[in-house]
Amino acid sequence: MAEGGAVRAEVDTGSATGFWAPGTQVLWRYRENAGERFHIARPVTVVRDDAELLAVWMAPGTECVKPVLADGTPVHLEPLGSRYTKPRTVQRDRWFGTGVLKLARPGEPWSVWLFWEPGWQFKNWYVNLETPLERWGGGVDSEDHFLDISVHPDRSWHWRDEDEFAQARRDGLMDDQVAERVRQAGRDAVEVIRAWGPPFSEGWQHWRPDPSWAVPSLPEDWDRTPAHMST
Repeated sequence: MAEGGAVRAEVDTGSATGFWAPGTQVLWRYRENAGERFHIARPVTVVRDDAELLAVWMAPGTECVKPVLADGTPVHLEPLGSRYTKPRTVQRDRWFGTGVLKLARPGEPWSVWLFWEPGWQFKNWYVNLETPLERWGGGVDSEDHFLDISVHPDRSWHWRDEDEFAQARRDGLMDDQVAERVRQAGRDAVEVIRAWGPPFSEGWQHWRPDPSWAVPSLPEDWDRTPAHMST
C-alpha cells in the first residue's frame, strides 16, 4: 500500500478482469511525435476502469515530465515556425492550478479532459485527439495529435490548435494518411458533441476526488515499460 492508502499498479493489474481498482496509481504517458521516446509522463489515480471507460484524476501539485527546448525554453514560448524543429529535452515539473479528470473509452482516438476553476467551478471539457490508449501493467501510452476541441458548459464548441496541427504537418511529424485519420477522428468527436453523447451527458462535471487519495509520485524510471510503480 502506498502512502494515504492508495494502491500502486504493479507489472500486472492484480485483477482477474485486467482492470485497475479505484484508487490505483498509474502513469499516463505520451510518446514524442515521429519518435519512440516518451516526453510526457503524468502520474494519475484511477477513478473508474472497465470495458466502457477509463477515468483517472491528475491531482494539483502532481510531479510530471514535460518537453522543453534543449536550452530549457518552454515549448509554447518558441515561435510556431521553429517550435517542432529545434532540439528538445524533458524536465520534471509540477501540475499547478486545479486538477484534471481524464476520460478515455477503449479504442477511441481521443480522450476527454475536464477542467475546473478554483472552488470547483466547472470550466470546460477538452477533447484531446490522440492515438487510442495502449495499456500496460502500470499505465497507458498514447501519441498526441495536436488538434483539439474545447467544449463549454452551454454545449458550444470550437477547434483548438489548428495552427499547431498545420505546422506539425509541414515539419513532417505526420504524413497525409495520419493527418486524414486525425481529421476524421475530430469529425467523429464533433458528432458526439452535437448529439451530446457520453461522456458529456454523464454528469462528470459534478464528480469530486476521494479526499483520502494521496498525490501519486513520479517513478524514477517513468520512461521505461514497465516502469516500477510500487514503493
